[in-house]
Amino acid sequence: MKAAVYLGPGKIEIQKMPVPEIEEDEVLLQVKACAICGTDVRIYSFGQKNVKPPHIIGHEVAGVISEVGRRIKGYRKGERVILVTSVGCGRCEMCLQGRPNLCPENRAIGYYYSGGFAEYMKVPAEAVRQGNILPIPDSLSFVEATLAEPLSCCINGQEYLNIGMGDTVVVIGTGPIGCMHAELAKISGATKVIVADLSEERLNFARRIGADVYVNSQRESLKEKVMKETEGAGADVVITACPSPEAQEEALEIIKTRGRISFFGGLPHEKSKISFDSNIVHYKEVSVFGSFASYAFQYKKALSLLASKRIRAERFITHKFALEKIEEGIKTVKEGKALKAVVIME
Repeated sequence: MKAAVYLGPGKIEIQKMPVPEIEEDEVLLQVKACAICGTDVRIYSFGQKNVKPPHIIGHEVAGVISEVGRRIKGYRKGERVILVTSVGCGRCEMCLQGRPNLCPENRAIGYYYSGGFAEYMKVPAEAVRQGNILPIPDSLSFVEATLAEPLSCCINGQEYLNIGMGDTVVVIGTGPIGCMHAELAKISGATKVIVADLSEERLNFARRIGADVYVNSQRESLKEKVMKETEGAGADVVITACPSPEAQEEALEIIKTRGRISFFGGLPHEKSKISFDSNIVHYKEVSVFGSFASYAFQYKKALSLLASKRIRAERFITHKFALEKIEEGIKTVKEGKALKAVVIME
């Protein structure tokens, strides 16, 4: 098989490798499509502590079951499926709650385990036992189904926010995650969705979705715009969908009394400390939430939204690349020239 092997920062090589051999409690997947995540871009650019080269990355995976271990029940050869990324220990409190994404021993596909930038990949026994293989609805293509992973993460983030009718929601950052947050907010009943970015190119991509107000915060004050749009009250919900300390600080300045904030985008370790005026939280009774990854039931919700066209996958997918062109795809995403890029196995 062909595989894109990550060899260290700035280096991926297409190699021919044996098709993985599975044990009796594992599943072999023929990968059909694997989307490029912002995390893949960061791994390629800087490395990641849980990724030990040489390694196959990629975790937004869709494909066909090629082989089933003899002890496996409930899966069949030829079934169209996606994979849930997080693989927990199965024993801790978070795993027992069905939240392996928060397991202290979380070992994720595409990080600890080999990922989807290859023609075949092995689904480890732990992932099979935990129900990490989910069927793709017939109405979805493999390419469209790759969006279930990032969309499930947004669903996880918004479960804390209780967005509803009449809410004004501000999303800072208009990459694919920010755009998905905007779409989900609309579905949840938000009356006004304001999206903001420093890049006009990214804002132009974001015009594919149904936001109400677009703000280039390099050219105009986001705070002034939000206050104008809300008659001075501030936003009911602010989601920082970007790895920016400044965005998190600004979220506190534009939030309404009793508003909700999601620090959705993680910060680089060297920039993870922000100036946090806790009196804003105290006197305005503001709630601030974190969000990390997602779990299987949220993937099922994501698949349902995509299959029903409540979230239209074609609005997000702007580029497709063959496996041999994966570095070009990663660089296209890194440069902000794509909203969502997908690697297709041919």
